[in-house]
Amino acid sequence: MKKLIYLLTFLALAFLLPAQTVEFEKDNFPGRKDELKAARKQLDIGIEFFMQGRREFDDFRRGFVSEFKYLPVSQYDYRKAGYKNFRDALSPLMEAQKFNPKNARLNYMLGFIWFISDPSNPETLKFFETVIKLDGEVEPDDYYWLAWAYHLNDKWDLAIQYYKVYLAHIQAKGKNPYEIDDVNKKIAECNVGKELSAKPERVFVDNLGSEVNTSWPDYGPSITADEETVIFTARRDNSTGGKRDDGDNGYYEDVYVSYKKNGKWQTSTQLSKNVNSDGHDAAAGLSPDGSKLYVYRHSGKDGGDLYESTLFGADWEAPVHMNKNINTRYHESSVSTSFDGKRLYFVSDKESGLGDRDIYYSDMDVKGEWGPAKNIGSMINTKYGEEAVFMHPDGVTMYFSSKGHNTMGGYDIFKTTLAPNGLWSKPVNLGYPINGPDDDVFFVVSGSGSRAYFASAKTGGFGDKDLYRITFLGPEKTPLLNSSDQLIAMRANPVSNLKVENEVEVKMAKVTILKGVVTDAKTNQPLESAIELVDNDKNVVIATFKSNSATGKYLVTLPSGKNYGLAVKRDGYLFHSENFNLPEGADYQEFTKDVALKKIEIGSIIVLKNIFFDFDKATIRPESANELERLIKLLNDNPTIKIELGSHTDSKGSDEYNMKLSDSRSNSVVSYLIGKGISASRLVAKGYGETKPIDTNDTDEGRQNNRRTEFKILEK
Repeated sequence: MKKLIYLLTFLALAFLLPAQTVEFEKDNFPGRKDELKAARKQLDIGIEFFMQGRREFDDFRRGFVSEFKYLPVSQYDYRKAGYKNFRDALSPLMEAQKFNPKNARLNYMLGFIWFISDPSNPETLKFFETVIKLDGEVEPDDYYWLAWAYHLNDKWDLAIQYYKVYLAHIQAKGKNPYEIDDVNKKIAECNVGKELSAKPERVFVDNLGSEVNTSWPDYGPSITADEETVIFTARRDNSTGGKRDDGDNGYYEDVYVSYKKNGKWQTSTQLSKNVNSDGHDAAAGLSPDGSKLYVYRHSGKDGGDLYESTLFGADWEAPVHMNKNINTRYHESSVSTSFDGKRLYFVSDKESGLGDRDIYYSDMDVKGEWGPAKNIGSMINTKYGEEAVFMHPDGVTMYFSSKGHNTMGGYDIFKTTLAPNGLWSKPVNLGYPINGPDDDVFFVVSGSGSRAYFASAKTGGFGDKDLYRITFLGPEKTPLLNSSDQLIAMRANPVSNLKVENEVEVKMAKVTILKGVVTDAKTNQPLESAIELVDNDKNVVIATFKSNSATGKYLVTLPSGKNYGLAVKRDGYLFHSENFNLPEGADYQEFTKDVALKKIEIGSIIVLKNIFFDFDKATIRPESANELERLIKLLNDNPTIKIELGSHTDSKGSDEYNMKLSDSRSNSVVSYLIGKGISASRLVAKGYGETKPIDTNDTDEGRQNNRRTEFKILEK
């Protein structure tokens, strides 16, 4: 009852003012008969196109009224509905507007068209505000669109005011409950917006520049964990096939790429003719090492499917349609993989979901195929829509966009973490200005966790949408400010004088990035090689990768909390091993480790970095098993070679003690190999003590390098 009284009071105040709308009638324009005739002709043309577009729009909107799909759908989806007719209506309506700018219904139509195409544009607000001034009841939903336009312009209180007017109206009229829920949700979004925008996050937002962005729409970025490659979607005039989409007249999507060299992004180019077809091809996700790309295509046979392409050498293979556990007759979109490539996260609107669009995951089976998909659960998925899933290489942090939870409007970006018990934490809104009142989607985070990449149509860009980088404010960049554009977190409180922001700690991700180039030790030519990642504590191979056949490059992400063994292998070469002990809480670090593989030749020496002994003893620890198995395989694959197992110590302790300990350890390894079926005649044990250091004995790291087990080929 109170809401109805509020509505009637508000409208009564409006009716106290004389009606100001001016109709296209001759009495209102004396002496301007010909001009009026021309204006009415343009008005009639515009109205015809507008009504056709509005019918398409309303039909589309009604299609989302169901138990799970709440009104309204996203701004992006709205642009598909009636777009062509609205576009054709705009020019004649604007001509009529020049003649008579005080017609409420005409201003309503123009405001509506502007809202569909560019809702935060000042023109949108101008037209809807004019409607209310001229005639508050020209259309039953004019208060709704005005409220939403205020909402999208961060005018929270005005938006709430007009949402409440419209809410009282539809409640009094007995409108359907889904529309009432929509308005109530929007009021809640405005309250969240007020709260979060009052405490903006301290971030820099930097355009990636004209080398990456163009005057055409550029969006949907995916990055490698080291931020050296960005792959994204664009709708440019050089798209493959050169065709335009009948729905919105934009060029078809293609996948583009830019590489960073010497800290600068290079000119973006189309990715590959193998990936880009004559239809829509959009980047849907990228593996952390940049070797697997996921592509979205819409064939017309279903809602849209996902494809996988692999980088072979210098080019990408033709995308392969993913299996039926991933693709359905519904719409599948964004993809992200776990750091080890064994789990795939994706988004689908299939009927088994909890709401409009849900996040699912699939695990790789023993055959290397993606298994049955499982819903990630109600902690993350809501009765509204989720989109743009991104699993960070740290193995525990997920970013995603959602219309549910505590959003500021449309899709907002949230973060959640995976606990050791397999449960996800309550999603946290990333705050303002990372999120705003419109759709915020496709947010990917660097391996370090200190930077993120996204697309925006913010003022000052190069085109429709541009790619931007967010830097979470910290010691790596001390800002000097003289305008609110440089630090958009200060948009609510712009500054005019120079100011130095205090440095704050940036919480880095708990992950290590290991990258480098695999080459032949003699020729320096790049080599394709297999790379095994081992959990030494469990003696389990947890992931396998390959270095690139054309460049030899590799990249591996190692979340904290494990002792990792890494082995680089290629037929005809001795394997190379590394060890990384990354305890819980180990902060982000990045290593470049170039690997020069040695051919199986007499005199070649390899350090076995994943053979471990008990302290001051010759007892081989269980976590050495995988390294020893690799050595056994090498010996079995090459039955004629004879090797020396040499053990070395650092300089701590007496010469005699160190020699005795190293002898015992080398003999322990030989005994282990004999026990596994290797002939004793092929093995020589040798202890060197501290006599052959390869590093200084004055530091902990140097002494660790000197404590080693290695093998040398004696005969081939």
